[in-house]
Amino acid sequence: MTGRGTECTIGRVEAAGDYEFAPLRIPPGTSRSAAATMLSLQADTGGWELARLQLHADGTRKVILRRRARLSYLPGPHI
Repeated sequence: MTGRGTECTIGRVEAAGDYEFAPLRIPPGTSRSAAATMLSLQADTGGWELARLQLHADGTRKVILRRRARLSYLPGPHI
């Protein structure tokens, strides 16, 4: 992560149909490899997969993770 003191934020997990979604915000200045590692850990520990990633002009990454609703017994995303 970065030394700027900004934190990643996790939005509210919402269910839609067969999937539940969790929005994340990764702050600017976070390296691509650090972001990839963070998302990889979410996938391994919680059954999440990447649904969408947006890179904004200021360097902020907006990420939407999803998983099948039947996996809701697994932990939610955590930073």
